[in-house]
Amino acid sequence: MKGGQRTEKTRSRPSLIVKVGVVLVLVAAVAGAIYLKERSGAPEADANAANGSDASAADSQKEQSRIALPRLVDLGAGKCIPCKLMAPILEELRKEYKGKFDVVFIDVWKDRSAGKKFSVRVIPTQIFYDAEGTELFRHEGFYSKEDILGKWKELGINL
Repeated sequence: MKGGQRTEKTRSRPSLIVKVGVVLVLVAAVAGAIYLKERSGAPEADANAANGSDASAADSQKEQSRIALPRLVDLGAGKCIPCKLMAPILEELRKEYKGKFDVVFIDVWKDRSAGKKFSVRVIPTQIFYDAEGTELFRHEGFYSKEDILGKWKELGINL
């Protein structure tokens, strides 16, 4: 370097360091926000996830005390494309098979603890439970209405 001139290599280095620093600060901020959110609203979210319902824990307990039904739990996220494709299927199943089996959707991006609780590796994940709450089958990825109904039949659940 002559007369204090900087080469292209030395000019880009501070820029790279600044970018890495900004990314690290953002990651720390997001992690802190997630931690605080889990600490502040976790009891209600955990109760709803434990009951496998979007309704309040009390409503779910009342429903369960009336009749125990097989349950399909879909764990996904509102912005995940395969999950978006599953949404109308789940709604159809919820309406068409009301009283025969329950359909529950849990957004694991909103309720991060549910992902751990249900050991979700990929979204969407569908978990089939019998009326006693025993897991019968688990599927990862998009699952068509016909495949879901076929799986219930294969599992010996007559709809």
